[in-house]
Amino acid sequence: MIQQINKKYQNIIDINTTIIDALKIMNKSSINLLVIVDETKFIGLLSIGDIRRAILNNIDMNTTYIKKIMRDDILVAHTEDSMGFIKGIMLEDRIVCMPVVDEFNNLQEIHYWDEIFSEKKVLEKIDVDVVIMAGGFGTRLKPITNIIPKPLIPVGEKPIIEIIIDNFMKHQVSNFYISVNYKAKMIEDYLHNKESSKCKLTYFTEDKPLGTIGSLYLIKKQLNKTIFVSNCDIIIEEDYYDIYKYHKENNNDITVVSAIKHVEIPYGVMETDVGGSLIGMTEKPEYTFQINTGMYILEPHIIKEIPDNKFYHITELIEEINKKGKVGVFPIPEKSWHDIGQWKEYTNTLAKYSSTPISL
Repeated sequence: MIQQINKKYQNIIDINTTIIDALKIMNKSSINLLVIVDETKFIGLLSIGDIRRAILNNIDMNTTYIKKIMRDDILVAHTEDSMGFIKGIMLEDRIVCMPVVDEFNNLQEIHYWDEIFSEKKVLEKIDVDVVIMAGGFGTRLKPITNIIPKPLIPVGEKPIIEIIIDNFMKHQVSNFYISVNYKAKMIEDYLHNKESSKCKLTYFTEDKPLGTIGSLYLIKKQLNKTIFVSNCDIIIEEDYYDIYKYHKENNNDITVVSAIKHVEIPYGVMETDVGGSLIGMTEKPEYTFQINTGMYILEPHIIKEIPDNKFYHITELIEEINKKGKVGVFPIPEKSWHDIGQWKEYTNTLAKYSSTPISL
């Protein structure tokens, strides 16, 4: 029976799985939730939130087993329960994944929200403004950016800047500030039909390159609430309310959204001393890093730290605030970060986007 279940569902893992291996499986799955079994017995669930907490608590992902971080207080259905009853429970408690077990707690089936309900889960409203940095020249994506600006490069049926705006509008965010420069009129002309009572677009122009955050000095007086800042060449496929909640609960001045990147070196790696003598050698090591995705949350008082009319990168701002304030990092799975900054990344994003439509 468990072999049939494993073939049907790609997100079942054994209880004796390390956190890093669980993350690898999650990156291949369409859902950020894994079902844990011990042979045929249902044990619990593991979410990306559980892995995120492990990372934030500096738990070693390579050696720690998931049983240390998993949730076992999970609501389950039973084989004698009718489908109508199961739907009712899932709808009432907004349950994404409902395991079905028999009288001996053997896993028999798994029901998912998206397979049962046509409606998408309603995302929490976020009271923020959004700044989209769309003023770059897109040099690394030439020759296409000789014709259209990077924010209008299509990903599927829409340009990337529209996808970014739509993802925030799902959280009832309506106020957007867009930093423009290169081919600014083309961007404004395209987005003209996007404007409505639910989508207010304000453009501000950097007349010269001002780095990844420098142009925000132009709208200092307008920014008086918590701000999401996004590069125009990324799509973050996450619940933005979770990021916002983490930012607020931890009283961060800045929160950086990171992607959990796992790298496998297919060679023996050697460590030597100053004279070249071998200290040690590791065969095919694996490393896990957190990569800056290009999305941030800033409190409005932080904007005052940005110098007027000077080239200034957000990394400089982060380093400065980290000395006297609080900078947090919110990790997401690598699969949730789609980047079009260079041709290789753009091609990969198109492949992912066409095979698995991006949705929150």
